[in-house]
Amino acid sequence: MATVGDDTDEGRAGPPAVQAEGIVKRYGPTVALDGAGLTVRRGEAHALVGRNGAGKSTLVSVLTGLTRPDAGRVAFDGAPAPRWGDAAAWRHRVACVHQKPMTVPELTVAENLHLNRFPGGRVIRWRALRARAAALLAEYGVDIDPAARIKDLGVEQRQCVEIARALSGGARLIILDEPTARLDAGGIARLFAKLRALRATGAAFLFISHHLHEVYDLCDTVTVLRDARPVLTAPVAGLAEDDLVAAMTGERAARSGPGSAARRPAGDVVLRTERLALRGAFAPLDLTVRAGEVVGLAGAAAGGNTAVGETLAGVRAPDGGRIEVRGRPVRTGSVRHAIEAGIGYVPEDRHRDGLVPGRSVAENATLAVTDRLGPLGTVLPSRTRAFARRMITALDIRTTGPGQPVSGLSGGNQQKVVVARALAREPAVLIAVRPTNGVDVKSKDALLGVVREVAAAGSGVLLVSDEPDDLRICDRVLAMSHGRVVARFGRWWREGELVGAMEGVVGEEGSEGPGVISPYGTDGPPGTPEPRGAPNPPDTPGTPDPHGSQGGDPP
Repeated sequence: MATVGDDTDEGRAGPPAVQAEGIVKRYGPTVALDGAGLTVRRGEAHALVGRNGAGKSTLVSVLTGLTRPDAGRVAFDGAPAPRWGDAAAWRHRVACVHQKPMTVPELTVAENLHLNRFPGGRVIRWRALRARAAALLAEYGVDIDPAARIKDLGVEQRQCVEIARALSGGARLIILDEPTARLDAGGIARLFAKLRALRATGAAFLFISHHLHEVYDLCDTVTVLRDARPVLTAPVAGLAEDDLVAAMTGERAARSGPGSAARRPAGDVVLRTERLALRGAFAPLDLTVRAGEVVGLAGAAAGGNTAVGETLAGVRAPDGGRIEVRGRPVRTGSVRHAIEAGIGYVPEDRHRDGLVPGRSVAENATLAVTDRLGPLGTVLPSRTRAFARRMITALDIRTTGPGQPVSGLSGGNQQKVVVARALAREPAVLIAVRPTNGVDVKSKDALLGVVREVAAAGSGVLLVSDEPDDLRICDRVLAMSHGRVVARFGRWWREGELVGAMEGVVGEEGSEGPGVISPYGTDGPPGTPEPRGAPNPPDTPGTPDPHGSQGGDPP
């Protein structure tokens, strides 16, 4: 393993918060970890990155006492790790905030903070419990009502509760597993500010993320796992992103990226909305997507773009407006009618909305076409397997076969199964909501390449995302903020302008600009603002703008 740099920060003197060495874990013939290890010092934010299947989850299981390694050692603050099976002792040393919430939705904040460790024995003094919870939250700078139920909180607030619960158990090492996956830009900024404040108290963080810009923004050091082994540990400062990606993938060759895929001229309108609106989510919206076109709907989840995608897919019922696919009206508020009308849908959260974990790859991939897999409503296993094999080949899903449980796939391949289901009926338009969430760099390129191929085959695509890397494959991009389209971009744009538009800043130097519609058309110069306070204006396709940039000069 390559190691770069030397930590001499006096504030991190003393034994490390955690030190793992020579960790080996096998599951039958599969080697999940082969000599893995890392050191996280007090007050440090240490990133753990790698492609799906590199061994990150297994290492986290070892560090939290959930998995006993076949070889190696783990020490906290210089002392050997607790014996395996002593859950309370492990919780006192390390805690993990998982990507999937581990709180109990029906219980209050106070009850969740004290799960498995209620004070006072058999009799619970509720007033005292809430008072203790309030003091605990205040200690860590979390402003949440202890009597509120978890189900009524936002994602950001739930994560704050989980972090406070982790720290309250005495652990000074917190493992954050994809903590930003469901947060918007503002939520991420507030989370990072809170983590920096906690680091000043000596808390250490092991930060797992597929978003490399977050690693550079928050972390001091990064460890890369590849093929179950550590291949690089280095200070983040001074480490080129190309070198980090090369360590993760084992490939030095430059990536051309999916944005360079061949594009076809836009054809007829396949999706049209007229004054589509959802109270509290987005204002009346007129939108068109043409065959062969990828349209980006950019913005944070709270900005309304996710709600637009869910409404088009029938997950949410609008308060007004209409949807047409290929000129025919679609019954709103019905997933079944949306599918039958020709809308394919990739949901934001594959774990919650996209997969049936206990079922096979074949069963998950064919959920939308069961009516085509046998006569008179029956489902023939042979047809299911044959259909699944075609999708596995077409999308390059890495699996042992159609019968493999989908839960056994890596995150990127699980997402490909979700895409396969969305494409199974050959939809006229694909609605993809943050399709690269929680997947590694190489899987992200593969998924975005699939999106471009869908458009090249003649369908339209609406790509909902707040990730500039996702939006680079789009032919045009509409930026949303506070439920309204605030700017429109052609194929070429500057990242700063796009991010500023998503944050509601569409003019120069942080101003909101003059607030006028561009005289160049709805795809006019990058960053063109819309009238403030007006409904979302009609959307018509324009031509790529020659003045903007996607991070390089136009071809």
